Amino acid sequence: MKDMVLVINGPNLNMLGQREPGIYGDRKLEDINDELRELAGELNIEVEFFQSNHEGALVDRIQAAIDDAAVIIINAGAFTHYSIAIHDALRAVNIPVIEVHLSNIYQREEFRHNSMISPAARGGIFGFGFLSYKLAILAAREIINGGID
Repeated sequence: MKDMVLVINGPNLNMLGQREPGIYGDRKLEDINDELRELAGELNIEVEFFQSNHEGALVDRIQAAIDDAAVIIINAGAFTHYSIAIHDALRAVNIPVIEVHLSNIYQREEFRHNSMISPAARGGIFGFGFLSYKLAILAAREIINGGID
């Protein structure tokens, strides 16, 4: 069985630490990835990271995940709210998906309350800053080990 967890980040997440720190915190994406890599090592699971500001690149990586990923953790950024293409790609690969957001999208602007990712996801974690990603790694481990079906 595949045991790699693919963490995908969408547009503008490469700007973490600079972009609206009052909403997204002051940690850079590289810092979050380093902490996740360390946690994954402790949990004895492999983790891979992918970030793009381009919808097609995200779709391409999701499709490629069919060959190597056991779980996809995704923060699709702004694409969360309108990308049918990403939704369809997640459905097509039939890999468990965990949706992640740093902020609580339901406490923000109304247009952020709609997620195209949620219907394709096993579950979602949002509103806990960088801890949302750590919680998603823990959930991914449970999925891989059969603790969550």
